[in-house]
Amino acid sequence: MKPDHADLGEETPQELAARLNLPFRDWLLLGRALTHRSFLNEHPEAIEDNERLEFLGDAVLDFVVGAWLYNHYPEMPEGDLTRMRSALVHTEQLAEFARQINLGDAMRLGRGETQTGGRDRSALLCDTFEALIGALYLHAGIQAVQNFISPLLEEASEFILLMHKNEDPKSKLQEWAQAQGYAAPLYITRNTAGPDHAKVFDVDVLINNKVYGSGSGHSKQVAAKAAAQSALHSLHLDNL
Repeated sequence: MKPDHADLGEETPQELAARLNLPFRDWLLLGRALTHRSFLNEHPEAIEDNERLEFLGDAVLDFVVGAWLYNHYPEMPEGDLTRMRSALVHTEQLAEFARQINLGDAMRLGRGETQTGGRDRSALLCDTFEALIGALYLHAGIQAVQNFISPLLEEASEFILLMHKNEDPKSKLQEWAQAQGYAAPLYITRNTAGPDHAKVFDVDVLINNKVYGSGSGHSKQVAAKAAAQSALHSLHLDNL
């Protein structure tokens, strides 16, 4: 039976595990991985949110993705491996993985988050995906994580290489600026909005006192990277 409350999501932890063929038997652990702190604020009976599992999952992903890349690209130099790993564990990419497995349907969110589209918000999807990885590691070990993530990495890595998404846009933009005789690009935070747990930063990138691109993100680093990508697009350099 589906849960009655919209903030519980359309899918129970048991249904999620069965659909994704995940070897869970500890439903409290999986439920915690799906629980955002906004849900905890409205449901005092819930014991813990997923932030600690998110922390663990982030570390597990760094290792698993690094090992996967090392084994799948034996001729790739260290610098390229580092950039590929960064592209594969980037917030938007992890959120895309979450969308591919329809993780949003199982997330436990507060009503406010639910009503404002939290089930498709990249930051929340990324965090929940990391928490799911952390819970899977605790429950079934590193091999279970590798079995789960490998098919996702196969498809994503091919797309990243095809679209040059492994290239760091900030480094690429700086190389262009220096080749033109300009100083290094300057990144300015234009605006900050939203609650503490879901802040959005708007950043402009300036070269020679001219705005070349703008970007937004849930951290200044993400927003600056988006601004650099926007500048590369305006300069027709994004696919070179």
